[in-house]
Amino acid sequence: MNRILIKGRLARDPETRYTQTTNTLVASFSVAVNRRYAKEGEERQADFFNVTAWGKTGEFCSKYFKKGQEILIEGRLETRSWEDDQGQKHYATDIIAEQVEFCGSKKDNESNNNYSGITNNTPNEVNVNNTFIPSDDDLPF
Repeated sequence: MNRILIKGRLARDPETRYTQTTNTLVASFSVAVNRRYAKEGEERQADFFNVTAWGKTGEFCSKYFKKGQEILIEGRLETRSWEDDQGQKHYATDIIAEQVEFCGSKKDNESNNNYSGITNNTPNEVNVNNTFIPSDDDLPF
């Protein structure tokens, strides 16, 4: 099983491009995830993960997420390799985002956008078509 779940802050705004063959949108960004513990007397460290989001998920990320926002990502790991001009082989491991969710306080999210939700079919959904399902604060119970 190849599943990963991370929660962190965007280290940069999503960058978008389109594939040449199918004209599919691809969004790329980095997420900083704090390590759980810090060594005594040292500052807490963070790991930086490269994330790729395809199609509607990529469109959603590029439209609603900005540097510094907290995000929850569920997806899979994918390793790629290539040779440079000198014939040296390089490897990179990326997270391929399949679902993304806003995190942090409602106030933080409202300052960056007017939505609270995720990109899969669950309550409080916001999809790429700008359909808004009210948050819990808008419900009568």
